[in-house]
Amino acid sequence: MIKYIAFFCCFGFTLNSFAQTHSFSDMDAVYMATLKAVVDYKMNDKENIDKIQKLREDEKFNQDLRKKLDKLSNKKSKSGKNKRIYEILKNAGKKIYNEL
Repeated sequence: MIKYIAFFCCFGFTLNSFAQTHSFSDMDAVYMATLKAVVDYKMNDKENIDKIQKLREDEKFNQDLRKKLDKLSNKKSKSGKNKRIYEILKNAGKKIYNEL
């Protein structure tokens, strides 16, 4: 009986400390913000900065990228493609967040 009480106290403490840091509904935002911050940081990496600058100046690449981005939407009701992209980004952010 004491084991169960101790377990539930520890479990409750763990959930409480997690909830104080981030609520479950906020974790998607945490993962997306982490992903963006790391991508921004790594884009300025010495190994990548020249390649990325060349891509920024490449008109064909920019046109193709704009066409691809036009297929996305930030509306609340997302299509299947938007949901899949969102899940990919969220999962990448989650992996990075957990790695850091």
